[in-house]
Amino acid sequence: MPSPIANPFVTRLSPPPIPSVFAWARDYAGTYGPLIDLSQAVPGYPAHPEMLRLLGEAAASQTMTGYGPIEGEMVLREAYARHVSDIYRSSIRAANVHITSGCNQAFMCAAIALAGAGDTIALTNPFYFNHGTTLSMLGIKSVLVECDAAGGFLPDLASAEQALAAGARALAVVTPNNPTGAVYPPSLVHDLFVLCRKYGAWLVLDETYRDFLPGDYGSPHALLSEPGWEETLVLLYSFSKSFCIPGHRLGAVTAGPKLLGEITKIMDNMQICAPRSAQAAVAAALPVLADWRAGNRLEIARRAEALMVVLSDLPGWDIAAIGAYFAFVRHPFADQSSAEVAERLAKQAGIVSIPGSYFGVGQERYLRLAFANADAASIRLLSNRLR
Repeated sequence: MPSPIANPFVTRLSPPPIPSVFAWARDYAGTYGPLIDLSQAVPGYPAHPEMLRLLGEAAASQTMTGYGPIEGEMVLREAYARHVSDIYRSSIRAANVHITSGCNQAFMCAAIALAGAGDTIALTNPFYFNHGTTLSMLGIKSVLVECDAAGGFLPDLASAEQALAAGARALAVVTPNNPTGAVYPPSLVHDLFVLCRKYGAWLVLDETYRDFLPGDYGSPHALLSEPGWEETLVLLYSFSKSFCIPGHRLGAVTAGPKLLGEITKIMDNMQICAPRSAQAAVAAALPVLADWRAGNRLEIARRAEALMVVLSDLPGWDIAAIGAYFAFVRHPFADQSSAEVAERLAKQAGIVSIPGSYFGVGQERYLRLAFANADAASIRLLSNRLR
């Protein structure tokens, strides 16, 4: 009698990477002091007391215990539409916004809405590993768009066009990038949009780390002012980072109402609605915590600067790209894989990082350091541990 088996699209995947690298750290003897966690992209400081108050108040409301609108609470959709309109100097309506339970869910909803099993979606190389595993478990093929390591890991337009010309239904990019930290210039983002429009494909733009661009950066791009942007563009966002509430799982999709109608069908089967109390709390917090969020952006910049100073004084360690939460760092051990280097650093030096190989092909010489997790004083301790 044959035994039942699990879905091979899932069983072929490796275990989740963050618990895997933390398993190495269990063997750290504490030689250099406490662990320095540079692995998972979480804010290394607490949520604002007003954010906690708003969450508690909303969670205690009987109204929030029932199902909410599949598309999200109107109060948050309207508040976020105003927020996006201000950032991009455009006119975005609540009808352009769908709230999800985190940005990973936003990506999964978008992937299901845009492609089916056997179709192809293009990802950059390196790519955010949850994007790769999401497509894999859905039976959606992925094709890699090469990024120029020497030029700060920006996507190569010729490689992107080759993927789209071969029939990719969408191109998914992250800027500021995870894992590299690279910030894609507005002109490059526009060029990618034009390529997708040329080949009748979608541009899925994950902007989870948008809030950590420099304060004087301006609009990340001008795509929301393009005529007919709704026929090509899908923007993804996470409220987790800037509000320091990753455990409350809250994200957003900005797109045309027609596509959001398809995502509503998916959400109804996946979760029905995102967490309601968090939506109400974030809607109230968006305007009142603007200054606090700006201060956090400056704090993350200080941590980036501390990392740059440390690595500039360490022979063989080079920052290939840095921005927002991440640095993609070239390690000096040419004869070792990135996993071997990351494992040794965790076990011997108490530094938890992610091997470059977890993010794509040909990334063995790199480690991803999520410097947002650690304060500047902790980052300065790397100087001794990496020697």
